[in-house]
This record gives sequence, C-alpha cells and structure tokens, in this order.
Amino acid sequence: MNEHLTTLVDTHCHLNLPTYDADREEVLERARSAGVERILIPGVDLQTSQIAIELAEKHDDVFAAVGIHPHHVSEWSPALADEVANLAQSPKVVAIGEIGLDYYRNLSPPEMQRIAFADQLEIASALKYPVLIHNREAIGDILDHLNTWVLNLPPTLSDRAGVLHAFSADMDSAAKAIRQGFYIGIAGPITFPKAETLRDIVSQLPSDRLVIETDSPYLTPEPHRGRRNEPAHLEWIAQKVNDIRDDEYRTIRTTTKNAEKLFRWSHDITNRNIH
Repeated sequence: MNEHLTTLVDTHCHLNLPTYDADREEVLERARSAGVERILIPGVDLQTSQIAIELAEKHDDVFAAVGIHPHHVSEWSPALADEVANLAQSPKVVAIGEIGLDYYRNLSPPEMQRIAFADQLEIASALKYPVLIHNREAIGDILDHLNTWVLNLPPTLSDRAGVLHAFSADMDSAAKAIRQGFYIGIAGPITFPKAETLRDIVSQLPSDRLVIETDSPYLTPEPHRGRRNEPAHLEWIAQKVNDIRDDEYRTIRTTTKNAEKLFRWSHDITNRNIH
C-alpha cells in the first residue's frame, strides 16, 4: 500500500460471526497493522448484535451496530423491536443495522421484511442513529421507504442518515440516496474483473459521500478472492478506489473523515447518546 495512505476505516465487518472464533484477536491485530484505524461491526440478529457490543466494549477501536437482517425477520414482533432498541442503548453503538430488504434469497417473507425494515428505521430515528442498509434486488422498495423516512428525521441525522452498504445498484439510485442524506459503501466487488459498471459509478460519485468496507467474511477482494475476508484486506479496496479516482489518495483520506461524520465515533463515548 502506498506510503501516503495511513489510516483506513472498515465501516462494515462481521467479526461477530463464528468464523472468527478461533483467531479473532489475530484478525484485529492484522487489521491494525494494515492501517485500519476503526472497525464497525453490525449485528444480523439479537445474538450477533450482543456480540458486536461485547467486542466494541473490549476494544477502543471497535464500534457496534445493532439490528435484524432481512434474512432473520420471519419472527419479527413488537417485542423483538423493543429488544433491538434496548441493545442500542450501549454507548459503543453508533448505528442501527444491518437492516434492509433482500428479494434475491427471500429467506423471510417480503412483507415481513418490509415491516421489520420500517420499524427499525423508526427505532433509528427515535434514537438519532444512522442506519446500515442491506439491499439485494430491492433498491426500488428501499428508496421508497427511505424517501418517507427522511422527511421526519431529526436535524442531527439529515445529512448522515446512513449508508447503502456494499453498494450494487445503479448510478441513479446512488444519486437518489445521496440526496436523501446517505453515504455509499464500497466493498470488495470493486476489485472484481467484471465490475466495470461499479467502477464507473465510483469514478463519478462525490468523494464526500463515499465510505469503504470489507463486509468480512464475505466479498473478499482480489487477490484474496475465494478465501475468508478480513478487515486487513481493506487496503486492496482502498487501492482500487484510488486507482479509479487517481487523486493521490485524497478520496481515501476523505472516506475516513466521512466515517467520522457519519458515526460520530470520536465524540466522548460516555456522551454517545446525547445528540
């Protein structure tokens, strides 16, 4: 990695999953050695949300998001919503997520996905947290939900509503999300040989609306594709974004500043819930 590139932020990494149980601390050390300054771990259900909080409370450079992924909302209920809101009271929680819609795998009924998504958006608004949005073949419905949600956001969220993580939609959708106050998350697919459309989008997006992520253990970038992903691999994503933008790492340095604006994690964590 270029010597001018000093610090990175992995804005989406599932270190709370069992695949890291054997070497989680080593994974964190490799990330730090690769220049990863902060890591955000989102939950996908109650258990992983709790584990994310525990990891964040153990490590100063790790933060948590809590939420129920669309794959896990079949049993969504008001009681489950209350449990998500209660977990979000931890001072190391900086977002609600991973939430959204997935019409590709459809592991939960689409109507239940939409109900859970809307309810968790309301939790985020009430608690003044940005959201981490999962989209798979559902960008139209997601943008429709967000169009309504952003109308009544508290002022502190209006320009940092959240991030469309591991972005995979088109330029028009990215532009609409940015107008709604969202950031665009760029992950490992930016390095894939056939990802010319995504690279073209990244070349056009405003640098002050980009963040980078690994989505570990998924979406492993080239040249490690086919193996378990980890935050240390963020440097390959950063390098590819820099190659596309050709601006001496200015965009990459901006992504680190963007993550700070989005998640406000340099604030005193004892006052985390005071916005």
